[in-house]
Amino acid sequence: MTDLERRYRWLLRAYPADYRRERGAELVGTYLDLAGPGRRWPSPADATDLLRGGVRQRLRAAGADDLTPGVRLAAALALLTATTLAGIWAVGELRAPTVFGVPGFGPFVSLGVVVWAGWLLAALVLAVAPGRAARLTIGGALLLTVAVVPVAAATGLPRPPLLVLVPQAALGALALALPTRPAPLARYAPLAGAALAAATMQSMMGAGRYWGYYGWTAEAVLPPAGGLLLAVTVLLGVGLAMRQDHRGGWALLVLLTPIGLLTVHLLAGAVDGLAGAPRPTYPTLVGSSVVVALAGPLLLPLAVAARRRLAPPSWFRSTLQPGSTLQFGPTSQPGPTSQSAPTSQSDSRCPTCGRPD
Repeated sequence: MTDLERRYRWLLRAYPADYRRERGAELVGTYLDLAGPGRRWPSPADATDLLRGGVRQRLRAAGADDLTPGVRLAAALALLTATTLAGIWAVGELRAPTVFGVPGFGPFVSLGVVVWAGWLLAALVLAVAPGRAARLTIGGALLLTVAVVPVAAATGLPRPPLLVLVPQAALGALALALPTRPAPLARYAPLAGAALAAATMQSMMGAGRYWGYYGWTAEAVLPPAGGLLLAVTVLLGVGLAMRQDHRGGWALLVLLTPIGLLTVHLLAGAVDGLAGAPRPTYPTLVGSSVVVALAGPLLLPLAVAARRRLAPPSWFRSTLQPGSTLQFGPTSQPGPTSQSAPTSQSDSRCPTCGRPD
């Protein structure tokens, strides 16, 4: 066994054991045939493809193969929320401090103007050139959101508070899961949301009025944004569930962390006994943020495990495939049409990912 084959087999551990026994040798052989001469390590594309396929097979085995569409739906909603917030904050950044002694960043309030410009650019690129270019731009905006903290510390320039940056980073990280070819609504909604939010913010702010992050974030922007995101996700989930589509439920689970971070100061105020208070104590705020950040990632695998327990056995699910016939007794004989339908369906699906060709 060569080093390359050994490493491919190690990556193959991402797949369930049953799948490895049945198709592992064939899958590794295919990758070895496609690998260039002299290669000793799997290419990044091959490694990513194997890991993605393994996760997909494990979700299918757990009866949660609709989790991936749910994550993509959550990514579209997360990007819409992130760009809408960026439109609000960008207009606020144009209000340079007029109070003596309040630091600024040139004609802007803080370094946050660079961050919000990055998110607005991501919305524009998604509308014009979806795909790889849009994903790279989203990644760049996410990098700016994170990098502004050490840059501000090194330069002494003001920046948006963590109360704003942390939920923005959570939304941006989830937005990276946006599909390569999003639906038209998911493609144009972030740009429209940012433009509408910016126009609304401009109309709300009087000329010459001093603007600051803390009062607005605590009382007028973040909690309504979290509540609206929760309401939209729940309504979408109910509507999809009525059509036997469970993407909305998975999207809600994935979005629990960003929604919680958008309203974390209210949760911390409730812990402090100040229900609805916009300024809880700092230790309570940090602790509440940590709990919220961990709750979503912990609930998701629990939901997958529960789905696996509640899912019907594989032999029963196979009888419910389109074109198949349930057999209730030994005298029940399927006709020629019911015999050929499942065979043609299985032949038209990819043996690795299970999707129709």
